[in-house]
Amino acid sequence: MGTVPEGVYAVQQAMRAAAPYAVVEALRDAVTLHFAIEEMEVLLADYALVALRPVLDPLPPGAPGVTIDGTPAGRCFAAQLTQLDGDRVVHFPVSADGERIGVLRVRFTGPPGAAALDDLTQIATALGHALRGADRITDRYQRARRTARLTLAAEMQWGLLPGCGHQGEGYHLAGQLEPAYEVYGDNFDWTCGPRQLMLSVTDGMGEGMEAALLTTLAITALRNARRSGAGLEEQAGLADEAIYAQYGGGRHVSTLLLGFDATTGRVTMVDAGSPRVLLMRNGRVSEVELDKQLPLGMFGNTAYTEQHLDLAPGDRLIVASDGVYTTRSHVGAEFGGTLRGLVKSTRMQPADEAVRTMIRGLLDFRRGTEVVDDAVVVCLDWTPDTKTG
Repeated sequence: MGTVPEGVYAVQQAMRAAAPYAVVEALRDAVTLHFAIEEMEVLLADYALVALRPVLDPLPPGAPGVTIDGTPAGRCFAAQLTQLDGDRVVHFPVSADGERIGVLRVRFTGPPGAAALDDLTQIATALGHALRGADRITDRYQRARRTARLTLAAEMQWGLLPGCGHQGEGYHLAGQLEPAYEVYGDNFDWTCGPRQLMLSVTDGMGEGMEAALLTTLAITALRNARRSGAGLEEQAGLADEAIYAQYGGGRHVSTLLLGFDATTGRVTMVDAGSPRVLLMRNGRVSEVELDKQLPLGMFGNTAYTEQHLDLAPGDRLIVASDGVYTTRSHVGAEFGGTLRGLVKSTRMQPADEAVRTMIRGLLDFRRGTEVVDDAVVVCLDWTPDTKTG
């Protein structure tokens, strides 16, 4: 084994051996020992995907960090490609299984060669996996991501999320919740296999803690049914019963349940409320017409029925909660038509960046308007020729 592979192996081993709250220090010490660098920083994306925030030299509360738009570090994060800043500073994307986490910024002692760039790219990916595992043990990296304090309701909602993206064999999945630091009842959840997935997008009634508690019950009931082997219809029925048993029909949850098979392109859906589905095929955007069924928890004994859609290779599905479609600007215009244009404009972007583009468009549209609802956007791309390593 040559010296460069030994360096990569040594850094990976150092991260594995480190305590979860000391992963970045172990990385810094090992990288400095085995590569010709002067300094290093790990930048993590904030909850709103607006800025990148340092871990080793943390910022005080309220400090924005490095903006994602218009900076080399931000371009690295958005495009998931290594970015040079001058001849010695390099930014490497930090991700895990298709979920973008942040950026590894390295200042070399001199212009780096191709071998060093390749090695640090591998190390950045290993860092992504290490940080995702560390989040189960320590709050350090969650705290570094925050530009502001989350409300208690938002803390509950973010604790439910499965992540913000995944790359499977033949599909790419991404989602985002907005506003990030003070949310109401919107959420999303998924479970992913090698070539299949199940997805839910939910919108609980009300605001603040009431909505968060309702959404927590709904998602937990859906997960319980799903993990017991239930299909979409049974998941919806059991969650409907659980919510009705708790609230007696006084509160309900609008939900879209979706299953996807990346081998065949078959999509199965149960529409129990307000989330909408857009399809982009060959650059054209259309709304998928679904049979609107009763929201979960309204009556407690509702029988739900699946619908089916066959995707073509390269198709993109966008699921948007009602907080997206019901948004109006300060002049009274609705966002629905704007959303279609944004979906079309993202045809060359990967799913995760497409979602960020749509959320940024929503924020621009809302500017000057008092926000009274949160919003979820989830993107699913069928890429049947793509396999993960």
